[in-house]
Amino acid sequence: MITYEDHRLRALADDGRWPELLTAYRQGRAAAVERAGEEPAAALTAPLGHLIAYSAPPELSVRLFDRDGGPGTVAGVADHDAGPLWEVLATRHSWLRLAPLLVPAPVRRLVAQTRVLLGEDLSYGAEPDPEGMPLLLAPWETAGWDEGARVRQYLPCGGARSALLTLPASREGLGEVVLPAPGARLGGQRATRALAALADWAEVVCVRGPAPQAAAQLARRSRVTGGYLPFALVYPALVQAAVVDRGRGSAHGRLALWRALVAMAGAEGTDGPDRAEVDALVARMRCFIWHEPAAGLRHLHVALEDPACGLAWAVSGSEDL
Repeated sequence: MITYEDHRLRALADDGRWPELLTAYRQGRAAAVERAGEEPAAALTAPLGHLIAYSAPPELSVRLFDRDGGPGTVAGVADHDAGPLWEVLATRHSWLRLAPLLVPAPVRRLVAQTRVLLGEDLSYGAEPDPEGMPLLLAPWETAGWDEGARVRQYLPCGGARSALLTLPASREGLGEVVLPAPGARLGGQRATRALAALADWAEVVCVRGPAPQAAAQLARRSRVTGGYLPFALVYPALVQAAVVDRGRGSAHGRLALWRALVAMAGAEGTDGPDRAEVDALVARMRCFIWHEPAAGLRHLHVALEDPACGLAWAVSGSEDL
């Protein structure tokens, strides 16, 4: 939890004097950019930005991202405190309220994708996603994931609560498995690169063969505690793998995972992903998870097999928080 030492700013917030707070944010950020550069300035002013994004009326809070204040004053997509300022904003207001107000395209897209994760249907009335990513959650995206855990739950004066999603979450339902000999690694797969973009703390390999042969490439031992899960139960942890960095939000994870699924299914189309092909991939996917004894607080050990093409991808890594 962040405490605000500047009592004047706290008093302004208590009185709802948001234009003055926005001015203070912009002046402070511009001065810090001139003095120390963009990245330190973003960090120094993020607590005040969080307060504005969380509590100010949307007509004012969206102006954090407007360039009308001049050079150095605008919050970018990477500005964050407990999480990205755009994600804080997205958790506070519906797309109906925000759509007429948000201008910058990168922020607008991430806010829209966040609202989709929170359960809004933007498939009608909203502009299409630049990559054609769906603006409505597929049934398999909601089946294994409680709505309240999909995005960080932000607090008014800083800080956030978030679910710690790991794979495997426990040993329950898993058994002892002797892995086969590792499959031969395949290089140059677009899906491998896309999966690697989910989490820079995890290793990704692709093999020709079933999921256990992919797992054998990365597992530390040939005898593991493991088992199979439906993709719907694997999906949340894959999305949240991208959110270890507080500068990234759940929208980053969803977009990255959809890119990986599109590449795995060969579902690229001229007008965006072929969603029927992605749905078919998800339906036939075999997901093998295994436990590693030295796993950190956040860990991911899963192999994704597409029996239709005979390929499997393993994603394995551990991150101490």
